[in-house]
Amino acid sequence: MDIVNAIGRRKAAIARVFVNEGTGKITINNRDLNEYFPSSILQFVVKQPLNTLNVAEKYDININLNGGGYKGQSEAARLAIARALVKINPEDKPALRAEGFITRDSRVVERKKPGRPKARKRFQFSKR
Repeated sequence: MDIVNAIGRRKAAIARVFVNEGTGKITINNRDLNEYFPSSILQFVVKQPLNTLNVAEKYDININLNGGGYKGQSEAARLAIARALVKINPEDKPALRAEGFITRDSRVVERKKPGRPKARKRFQFSKR
């Protein structure tokens, strides 16, 4: 099998994933998954597509992450891994779609509007 690559995005984070056959090692920006995401919850999020298909020990995954915060980065990596797994085996797509791993979450931060402190918040109103 050749190296399969895919891109995942979430909020401001972009993940480029390279998947090839191996022993289940996940590397993010030349660091181990456990070192890059110390939180076990974020590690779980990244591994969700692999655990759904029971192929966690079958592939070595190299991820380039940039932009965004840790939650957006972990979810971008999840989307990219799911897309790469579908490229490898298209029959896996319905199982991943049922879990919601194929859908790009398009929610991003709303822009700040002029004359307001934040996107929707208004300054205190004074009648007199």
